[in-house]
Amino acid sequence: MKDVMHPFIVKMHYVYQKNYRIYFVMDYIGGGELFHHIQLKTRFKENEVKFLVIQMVLAMGYLHKELNVIYRDLKPENIILDEHGYLKLTDFGLSKQAEESNTFCGTPEYVSPEMLAGTGHDKNVDWWALGILIYELLSGIPPFYDKDHSVMFENI
Repeated sequence: MKDVMHPFIVKMHYVYQKNYRIYFVMDYIGGGELFHHIQLKTRFKENEVKFLVIQMVLAMGYLHKELNVIYRDLKPENIILDEHGYLKLTDFGLSKQAEESNTFCGTPEYVSPEMLAGTGHDKNVDWWALGILIYELLSGIPPFYDKDHSVMFENI
């Protein structure tokens, strides 16, 4: 993370351990999670979605091409906005530096069909999740959502 240099990805400046805790010193981004803004607005206008999506596309492209990273956890809770409405991608806990993987992980509403099938996945899972996010920003709810995860997974 210390090597990441992109305007739409949160910057980690330092990491250190004290006693049994690890501390990450990162940029302060004061606009809140995109999840919070979705709860306030429910639906975004098309031009607002385009503004956010192009930033996500640039961030994902950087992770994929420059760092060979599969992000695997794109969701509104992992996108924070600054005071001007620009975003920063954060939380790389499920990310993996690899061409492909077989690990099942992610948030149920955003999980791709190939991850559910257990056939292995690559960076395309991030583009799937971006499509889900676009739908949610425009409509207010993920496209395959159901309270029952087994029904939602069947829908996916």
